[in-house]
Amino acid sequence: MKTDGTHLPAAAPITVRALAVEGAHVFTPRVHHDERGIFTSPLQGEEFARAVGHPLPVAQTNHNRSARGVLRGVHFTTTPPGQAKYVHCARGRAQDFVVDLRLGSPTFGAWDTVAMDTVSFRSVYLPVGVGHAFVALEDDTVMSYLVSSPYRPGLEQSLDPFDAELALPWPEDLALTLSERDTRAVTLAEARARGLLPRYEDCLKVTAGYA
Repeated sequence: MKTDGTHLPAAAPITVRALAVEGAHVFTPRVHHDERGIFTSPLQGEEFARAVGHPLPVAQTNHNRSARGVLRGVHFTTTPPGQAKYVHCARGRAQDFVVDLRLGSPTFGAWDTVAMDTVSFRSVYLPVGVGHAFVALEDDTVMSYLVSSPYRPGLEQSLDPFDAELALPWPEDLALTLSERDTRAVTLAEARARGLLPRYEDCLKVTAGYA
């Protein structure tokens, strides 16, 4: 908090950057500090809609807590109905990944990564059909999700996070821990051959319903 009587121009309430995956964005909110601690707003609806072109429909909120080295993903939801996600780190630190799994997308197979923590409070928006993964970099890392559709176990899909075709740059200095589901997940090529991957046009149709 400034106490010398001077005034600085107000920073933007939230800044937005497009990621390498078409339609995915990272949002960085302004963080207010004073003697009590901090206050920030990871999601700001008007700014989100202005950047993305539609509001964020929220059907459910999720959160998970992970030990250092826990790797979750690459996860996606069968489309339709599909699922969009808005994710931020509420405690600890994580390296977050978005992967374009949408057949026909101009960035199919591309990925991007964002460092997430409780200093910047960056949030990542993943459109319908985009895969999500992260690795916890500290014990007790908490990831918080807003999602556009309720959890339906039969629609949840997983890809091998170590698939050479994806070539995601996981930290080499961590002993990584995966669930049995993620350990046994199929590769991108196998998912494509089995018809598991979402089609870009179907993802756009679902997203059009958010407007």
